[in-house]
Amino acid sequence: MPIPTTNTDRLHGLIRQEITQRKEEGCRVEGFAERLAAAGKQYDALMDVYRDLMELPVAPDFPYAEPSDLEAIRAARPDGPRTLPDPESWGEAQWRDKFAGAWLGRCVGCALGKPFETGPFVYGTADAPPWKHVYRWLEGADAWPIRGYVPAQSRAADEYGLVLNPQGMDSTREHIRFMETDDDIRYPVLALKLLEEKGLDFDAWDIGRIWHRHLPVSLTYTAELQAYVNAWTIGIPAKGDPLSAEKLEWVRTHLNPYREWIGAQIRADGLAYAAAGKPELAAELAWRDASFSHVKNGVYGEMFVAAMIAAAFVTADPEEIVRIGLSEIPASSRLAHAVKQAVDIARTADDPLQLAARLHEAFGEYHPIHTINNAALVVAALVYGKGDFEQSIGMAVLGGWDTDCNGATVGSILGAALGAKQLPESWTAPLRDTMHAEIPGFHPIAISECAARSYETFRRQRAELGH
Repeated sequence: MPIPTTNTDRLHGLIRQEITQRKEEGCRVEGFAERLAAAGKQYDALMDVYRDLMELPVAPDFPYAEPSDLEAIRAARPDGPRTLPDPESWGEAQWRDKFAGAWLGRCVGCALGKPFETGPFVYGTADAPPWKHVYRWLEGADAWPIRGYVPAQSRAADEYGLVLNPQGMDSTREHIRFMETDDDIRYPVLALKLLEEKGLDFDAWDIGRIWHRHLPVSLTYTAELQAYVNAWTIGIPAKGDPLSAEKLEWVRTHLNPYREWIGAQIRADGLAYAAAGKPELAAELAWRDASFSHVKNGVYGEMFVAAMIAAAFVTADPEEIVRIGLSEIPASSRLAHAVKQAVDIARTADDPLQLAARLHEAFGEYHPIHTINNAALVVAALVYGKGDFEQSIGMAVLGGWDTDCNGATVGSILGAALGAKQLPESWTAPLRDTMHAEIPGFHPIAISECAARSYETFRRQRAELGH
């Protein structure tokens, strides 16, 4: 099922990234960089390199076991609560406040990180890691420590040549009036639409269907873009297609070296909200979603975050939330090992700058948009912040890498844990209860309406499961 590819420069870049991906998956890739260079821009030669690369086995001494199917994932996970008991004193008002907090927290964290989602703040430079550039901008704007949205101007522009994300200026302190459109907002919206249409009865192909109906390809990136195009090329199979599993494996892997990057991890929220208090269910819904475009740690990232969000609706202890998240992914995975290391680092850090530096030292070998390093930063922000909303989202964004994604995830978790009434008004009021998503029916929409509709999907799944 080959995709016709005439842009050999792009193909060369994909294969170069695939060499890194296969190495991270535990394959021995010696000699492939030289073969890639020798192939030049010849399509057939490039594809020969690619096919050989994809046929490599995982080395027998690779210390991790990382399945992608749900049954094997569950067999490799540690013990966990799976479902948490409802607080006995809660009524509808308390639940609704939690859903409002989750949506608001996600929007706040995303808006805080969005101006930094570019250049040196994500990738760093030869003279400084990304977190240091984030600090330089804030310090140069007299906005350190973080107590509000990112100032649009900073002395760091002249001193270090730093420039904010031009597509994030509506999220700066001087201009913010709503949650501007972002992929961290579009995917929770699409998950909400999916649950409203199908309830819990959906699979990975339904993810592709709803993307093709409502999400322009121009708004997809990395793994999502490649899976989107792959599925469009071969056509989404009908229910009962005997080749469905084989086609799905091809869609999520073919020319997709981004299959362990952060894209799936940022898609967890809309599904997890519907499974509030049920981390196992949240992780399963996330697995179905992630399996359309990701494998291994790319899948675990969404399952881990989904389980944490579901747990946060019932428990506010950050370390307990992290433990519950870990209970839904393989203990033998790179992600689980990184999360545990991040917890240890966060417990012993003296201040946010030291914490950021230590995280980059520990996980800096990964691409800035990878699942593992960004999940580690999310966990460190939660543990270090000890439940303080402002300190936690600030730490998530200070760390650099995927700033808006990490701010959004931490904001979502703590928003669910604290509820809307406990979120600082200085953070929530500037959004004016308004969100733009570039999805029909959600551009603009009240954040409170999304929260109310998520609450209804939560009620319906409980009825569906006979809670």
